[in-house]
Amino acid sequence: MESARSKWLWAVGSLLILVWTAVPILWIVMLSFKQPGEVGNRHGFLPHTWTWENYRTVFRTGLFTSALVNSIGISLIATAVGVVFATLVAYAIARLEFPGKRAILSFALAIAMFPVVSLVGPLFDLWRDIGLYDTWPGLIIPYVSFALPLAIWTLSAFFREIPWEMEQAAQVDGATSWQAFRKVIVPLAAPGVFTAAILTFFFCWNDFVFGISLTSTDNARPVPAALAFFTGASFFQQPTTAICAAAVVVTVPVVVIVLLFQRRIVAGLTAGAVKG
Repeated sequence: MESARSKWLWAVGSLLILVWTAVPILWIVMLSFKQPGEVGNRHGFLPHTWTWENYRTVFRTGLFTSALVNSIGISLIATAVGVVFATLVAYAIARLEFPGKRAILSFALAIAMFPVVSLVGPLFDLWRDIGLYDTWPGLIIPYVSFALPLAIWTLSAFFREIPWEMEQAAQVDGATSWQAFRKVIVPLAAPGVFTAAILTFFFCWNDFVFGISLTSTDNARPVPAALAFFTGASFFQQPTTAICAAAVVVTVPVVVIVLLFQRRIVAGLTAGAVKG
C-alpha cells in the first residue's frame, strides 16, 4: 500500500514539475504564432489567427542572422578550444601525481562559482585597451575561462574510471605516453569528452552578460544579446511576437540536443559519484 502511494506521489510531483517547466516554453511558442496586435488582448492561450510572419520577419532582419552566425561560430570555437585544454588538464589531474593537484581542482571550482558580473567592468576596460572589444576573440576567451572548470571536473571523473592497466599495456607494446593518451585513453573517454563539449557549448550559446557588455555592433554580438535590440515595425508596435519567434529558433536546437543526448549528459555529470 505504501509503495503504491509513493509511486502516485512521485508521479504527481513529476507531473507538476513537468507542467511548471513546459508551460513557459509553450507560451513562448504560442506567442510566436500570434499577430502583434493579439499580445495583451484576451484571446486566450492559443493564437486567434495563426501566422508565420514573425518567423519571416526574424530571418529578414540582418540583426538576427548576423547574431546567429556569431553565436554559432563563437560557441563552436570556444567549445573546441575549451574541450582540448580540459582534456589535457583533466588527464594530468586524474593520472599524474604532483603537488597542488587538489588546489587546482579547488581553484577551478572557485572560478566556476565566481560571479560573472563582477568581471565585466575590468574586462570591458582591458578589451578596449588591447583591441579585443567587439571581436570574436573578446568573447571566446572569457567563454573558455568559465567553461573550463565544469569540463575539467567532468573529464577528470571519466579518466579516473579508465583502468590504468590499459595505458600501461599500450606502453608495453611500444606506444609513447602521448600515443597511449591519444589512441587509447581519449577514445575510451569519448562519452565524457562528448558530454563536456555539449555542456561547454550550452554555456557559450546561452550567455547574455558577456555578449551584451563586450560588444557594441553586429560584428560579434551573439543572439541572446541581439534579442534585446529587437524593435517593432513602428514606434507603437512592441516586438514581443518577433522576439518569441527568435527565441524559439534559438531554443529548438538546444532542446533537440538535450533530448537526444540526455543519457550522456547525465552520465557525464554523475561519473565518479560513487567511486572516489
